[in-house]
Amino acid sequence: MPQVKIIAKNFIDMVASLPAVKLDMLYANPFICEAILRSLPPLAKKYVLQMMYIDAPIPAKSLEEWVLPDGLSKHRVAIDRLIQLRVLSETVDRKKETSYEMNKKFQINLQKQLIHGGILPREPMASSSVILPSSEELEIYALEQWEHFLLHLISSNQSEKLTNFSSSMMKVFQRGLLSQRDKEASRLTEYGFQFLLMETNAQLWYIIREYIANAEERGVDPANIISFLLELSFHETGQAYNINTLNEVQLNTIKDLSDLGLVKLQQGRKESWFLPTKLATTLSVSLSDTATRKQGYVVVETNFKMYAYSTSKLHCEIMRLFARIEYELPNLIVGAINKESLYNAFDNGITSDQARFFFWII
Repeated sequence: MPQVKIIAKNFIDMVASLPAVKLDMLYANPFICEAILRSLPPLAKKYVLQMMYIDAPIPAKSLEEWVLPDGLSKHRVAIDRLIQLRVLSETVDRKKETSYEMNKKFQINLQKQLIHGGILPREPMASSSVILPSSEELEIYALEQWEHFLLHLISSNQSEKLTNFSSSMMKVFQRGLLSQRDKEASRLTEYGFQFLLMETNAQLWYIIREYIANAEERGVDPANIISFLLELSFHETGQAYNINTLNEVQLNTIKDLSDLGLVKLQQGRKESWFLPTKLATTLSVSLSDTATRKQGYVVVETNFKMYAYSTSKLHCEIMRLFARIEYELPNLIVGAINKESLYNAFDNGITSDQARFFFWII
């Protein structure tokens, strides 16, 4: 099976890249501490829980005794990750013996969160004052919004519902996914096509990473966005939260996230609210977790005639990048691969491996 290079990073990488001062500010929030714990590799998570009530530094040799000899490589990875996140600090004494100590602010706030729980800055609105969509309707909405977003990368004409992206989202598109020459229309880059072949979670991490990366260009502190996104992952899926509880940065972020299907915005007679979808509430979950994707399969005949059994408009538009689409039925897309369509794909930077990979994921 051909491999597609993963270009997305998760929140752990983004948090680890923050300056020490910003990290300490984040760790003042108990919810952030729990989100970091959730996202850690299993062994690193085990170390944090075991050290949570240890106030004194622990010698490195003692920590190594917590794992079997064949697990020392994973042990080193776990320790390195915790040091990058400033969850652990490393010290070397005069005898050149190494020891580790947990970040006090992180330790205290994690204790509070795990023992007493925490109270989010906002509570769900009373169900009697809002009309909530069913979980099925909300999931369909999220998947449709995400698909419209992806369709916009291929052709803005195919994305009827999302024609007015914010400038911050357009900058995300322009960071490697789309290219434009002179007065020509924007075109998908090689990485842009590769992005379309990723799992939904990997796509989400990439977009969120780029969205945070250009935060300073918008005059916004990246730490504030990371804090809000991690906090958002603790909200209940499908519950309504009053928009008046958000500050200006959070409100602008929520509007951008609604384009991606992470939240649904609704307007009442007097108040407005947002409803987190499953995409938002899994933001602090590991990238390797399974993501939802529309499934189908493709039959390719020896004459290069293609029959794709799929109801996804996105699948059809991806196929159109390297094949000639002849006609579409409600659950069937018929096309053909010919010399002209392949040359067109190669001109757009699409490789043969990427085209083959499409047949594995559909």
